[in-house]
Amino acid sequence: MAAYEILIADDHPLFRSALQQALTLGLGPEVRLVEAASIAELEGHLATKGDWDLVLLDLNMPGAYGFSGLVLLRGQYPHIPVVMISAQEEACVVNRSREFGASGFIPKSSPLETLQQAVRQVLDGDTWWPALAEEGAPVSEEAKAASAGLASLTPQQFRVLTMVCEGLLNKQIAYELSVSEATVKAHVTAIFRKLGVRTRTQAALLLQQMESIPTQ
Repeated sequence: MAAYEILIADDHPLFRSALQQALTLGLGPEVRLVEAASIAELEGHLATKGDWDLVLLDLNMPGAYGFSGLVLLRGQYPHIPVVMISAQEEACVVNRSREFGASGFIPKSSPLETLQQAVRQVLDGDTWWPALAEEGAPVSEEAKAASAGLASLTPQQFRVLTMVCEGLLNKQIAYELSVSEATVKAHVTAIFRKLGVRTRTQAALLLQQMESIPTQ
């Protein structure tokens, strides 16, 4: 049996490979590491197995908008710690990671030893934040409200929402997800109710609250 089971969610194969090597070196060969290149792939692994020890999540993943992937995971799988990994290392990005429920933040520029220490610390039940994490403006009330709404969505509703915000019509979404148009309409109705919006434009604006760096 693996000592730890960790999901690595990043859309860059080279970085996933580097993480695999770093974690195998740091945690030992008995660690089980599984990769996901998109939010949909990540959700597939989580749906199959819900007791992962840790998710390492890249901030900018296909199928997510900024912190929406983190918010979705915290809403659906609150027992699984999530550590953000990103090349965006601004204080406000780190701070928003904390506010939206991450257990840590590892800058992609971190040395190997720092990455290994951060992961071990979170696996031991602690958190890990870079020194600059105390800086940065707090998350707005609007973003907190948007986060709460998004956290209440099911994975399928979340996928429908991202497609709505990309401008796809109900029939196009139905084709992409291999479901009926009536099913998509039902999802959209439920999504709007949970988010407290009435139009697709309002839903898109709400999703923008999850931007990694807030607009001024």
